[in-house]
Amino acid sequence: MRFEMLYSKIHRAKVTDANLNYVGSVTIDAKLAQSAGLFEGMKVEILNINNGERFSTYVIFGQSQAGEICLNGAAARKVQVGDIIIIVSYAQYEESELLSYRPTIVMVDANNKILSIKHEV
Repeated sequence: MRFEMLYSKIHRAKVTDANLNYVGSVTIDAKLAQSAGLFEGMKVEILNINNGERFSTYVIFGQSQAGEICLNGAAARKVQVGDIIIIVSYAQYEESELLSYRPTIVMVDANNKILSIKHEV
């Protein structure tokens, strides 16, 4: 049996831009995305703390260490610049893999700079 579990999350990132005219996705600072184990094209969920919206999109990398979090295309309608969001990814695991299961949690500051990286639920 396979279980869908939290793979990683970027916790309390600040939306820096929303670009309605771009073709879909969330642009994430490349260093930040890679620290969370995210790949370009990877499906993620966006949880908007400010308005309760929850939606899915995919990752594209932005400039490394620029702190960019930009929702593009239709997703731009779900956020406002300055909103606080959680970016979540999931993966499927075999039951035997759960014995050593440790998702990656990336905590960021108000400028989307990494404060800490933990490997725990």
